[in-house]
This record gives sequence, C-alpha cells and structure tokens, in this order.
Amino acid sequence: MTAKKLSIFFGILAVLIVGLVVLKNMQPDTVYGKPADKLYPATRALLDDPNYNNILLPDVLNKKIADKESFFVYYFASDCPHCKKTTPQLKPLADELGINLHQFNLREFEDYFGKMNIDATPTLVYYKDGVESDRMQGGLKESESTEGYALDDFKQFFDKHKPEGND
Repeated sequence: MTAKKLSIFFGILAVLIVGLVVLKNMQPDTVYGKPADKLYPATRALLDDPNYNNILLPDVLNKKIADKESFFVYYFASDCPHCKKTTPQLKPLADELGINLHQFNLREFEDYFGKMNIDATPTLVYYKDGVESDRMQGGLKESESTEGYALDDFKQFFDKHKPEGND
C-alpha cells in the first residue's frame, strides 16, 4: 500500500472508532431511558441490584392508568434509607407470591411525588382499573418502637388484591 492509501485507511478507521464511541455514549441506559451518567448517584448504585429489576417509567405508568389496568406500584427513592431496608425483603416476597411488582423511582422522576400524591417513600399502591384503590405508606418496621409494617402486612396487602393486580 502506498502512503496515501494508508493515511486514507487510517483516517477512515479513526472516524469509525470515534463514531462508535459517540454512539455508545449516546445510548440510553436501558432501565431509565437516559444515560447512566445523567442518573442520581444513588440510582446508579442500584442498576445491577436484582431487587430493582422491574422499573416502571412515567410513560408506561401513565399508559397503564389510561388503559384502566389493575396493577401494583412500589414508589421508592433510590436514596431513601427506608426503601433500602424494605426493598430487599419486599421484592422477594412479591416474587414468591407471583406478584408483578412495578417499581417507580421517584428520585429520578420527582414531579410524580405530587402527581401521585406521594408524601413519603416507600409507598406501595394498588391500582384497580387504572384508579388508585389502596396504598401502604411506609416501609418495614425496624423495631417495636418505630413506625412501619411487618412483612406479613405487605403479604396481606398483596393477597387482598391478587390475582387481578398482576399485570
């Protein structure tokens, strides 16, 4: 190859490599629909946590409500200490009961605190035919002297609305 052909070859190769790097950095995170570097640090820390593997995005939540579906949503904030204690027990319970527990991260979509009338996290909501029917606000009780729920309270909540809330 001549020097001119080599420089053209390496020029094209360099453009392709730069293009691939740019494309990779533009690809949104598959969970939240935006690049990981645009997420709160506490959310980034949860990306590989199997207890947070059923994330619901605002468009999907709005569609489920508009379509009058019946379903559960666990509203949490990625930096909420009560959520961090509740989720590792609640998610396996939901899985064990066959409940499709949608998870909505209010830290990433903070305007939904007001839109969904959420005062505190975690909050578990059951929607019947697209309308809020029942809710549990608060996490697991940490001791007898603290507010919160026993894991059995969450089980009763799921059982009360099962199987219709399993979308």
